[in-house]
Amino acid sequence: MTIQTKDYLFVRNKLLNKEEIAFLDVREEDPHAQEHPLFAANLPLSRIEIDAFAKLPKKNVPIVTLDDGEGFALLAAQRLVNLGYTDVSVYEGGVQGWKAAGGELFKDVNVPSKSFGELVEAKRHTPSLSAQEVKQLIDSKEDVVVVDVRRFDEYNTMSIPTGISVPGAELVLRLPELAPNPKTKVIVNCAGRTRSIIGTQSLINAGIPNEVNALRNGTIGWTLAGQALDKGQSRKFQEVSEDTKNDAAQRARSVADKAGVKRASLEDIQNWKTQSDRTTYFFDTRTPEEFEAGHLPGFRSVPGGQLVQETEMVAPVRGARVVLVDPSGRGVRANMPASWLAQMAWDIYVLDGVKIADLTEKGIWQTPLPPLPKVESIDALTVSHWLKTDSNTIAIDFSTHANYVKGHIPGSWYALRSELSQAIKKIPQVDRYIITSSPSELSLFAAKELQALTKAEVLVLEGGNNAWIKSGLELEKGPTHLASPPLDRYKRPYEGTNVDPAAMQAYLDWEFGLVEQLGKDGTHHFWVL
Repeated sequence: MTIQTKDYLFVRNKLLNKEEIAFLDVREEDPHAQEHPLFAANLPLSRIEIDAFAKLPKKNVPIVTLDDGEGFALLAAQRLVNLGYTDVSVYEGGVQGWKAAGGELFKDVNVPSKSFGELVEAKRHTPSLSAQEVKQLIDSKEDVVVVDVRRFDEYNTMSIPTGISVPGAELVLRLPELAPNPKTKVIVNCAGRTRSIIGTQSLINAGIPNEVNALRNGTIGWTLAGQALDKGQSRKFQEVSEDTKNDAAQRARSVADKAGVKRASLEDIQNWKTQSDRTTYFFDTRTPEEFEAGHLPGFRSVPGGQLVQETEMVAPVRGARVVLVDPSGRGVRANMPASWLAQMAWDIYVLDGVKIADLTEKGIWQTPLPPLPKVESIDALTVSHWLKTDSNTIAIDFSTHANYVKGHIPGSWYALRSELSQAIKKIPQVDRYIITSSPSELSLFAAKELQALTKAEVLVLEGGNNAWIKSGLELEKGPTHLASPPLDRYKRPYEGTNVDPAAMQAYLDWEFGLVEQLGKDGTHHFWVL
């Protein structure tokens, strides 16, 4: 199979002309985070069959794969062609080729959003208070409300004392009842900078009467100031009245209109779903619980605050059309994120006129998958018996490292699919390997690759790790038996409670430099309301 190559000018021209392109860094997340072009979205080789149909809904979108000389880009391109994609190329020269051609390289993850957040602060001088100032307000029992705009699980891990979990897109809808007195000071925090800047500026843009400030540098700033964080908190926003919803809806719609957000109807959605010359993403920006209770067919659950923070994770095709919907919040949680995505130069629409009766699907979003390979499988109870009685049987787990550490089949080995040829050298040689993963479908694709590397019998655990857990079988926790390095997750300097202060400070210094990097890159089309 001959795969074409593309150069710097091809990719750059696509970005400058706002034409569709999926520029995909197919390395694992950690090497991706070390350095990559601004709009090179991370879609690891390990997960291409699992993620491609959701992230690349149009089969003829121009795709350019990127690596750093490991050979992953060519393998990824071949897999994409096998999945039916018709316009697939490899970026010639890899990451270093981009740099040699004069391209800017960026560190970390979610860089488009983070650099945009810094641009917003630079242009709008978004107000903020230091950790010491905020602690003083709390300690002196001032009339102040602290709202944490991260995902609930991040808030639950560590939070500012008195903080309430209000994920970003919920702010304009929920804050009026959390701080009904316009004299109440509002502090918006995240882990670092981006989400608190965007959250603070959202409230200001929406004309909320309270004084609003970001907690400068978030939980990182709090920690670097030597101040203690709470752990395990569960304070959440509550439902709001119809009057509050109506007022928030007007405010959010006004901001969206100013940002040039376009409107869509259900008829448009039906047309766009079948359109062959345009990529369209359909996102429901409410809470996952509301989505599961009822949603529109074809829409994916992506809460609005995280969508602004992690756009390229769910929408890697730059230049695509994006449609947001919030049927039960009067559109607030669609219009506010849409206003930001418009400023980030997305072709953005909000779907209007949706009735509760239109929400005909229930349950979690189902990932669209290609036909699955036929592989011999075995049930969990049999596997458990073999592992206990037969020393010539070993389980290999292809889940993410984070999921593996949380709990895996006792005695199993962790391996990265992209590193399998190296991993197999570290795993003991036996007569039978059982492959498992979360999601279970990943095992089916890895099984044939493992079979090509060994003479042993290779079987797949039917239903993967979920089936093991449902069978009531025990799990082992911790980073035991690692046959591959945990490259699939970049350790963010703002996650968890035991991060080196020097790494935190380095992260903040990096964020401060992003606006200058944006200027050097020149492909972003960002603007600020």
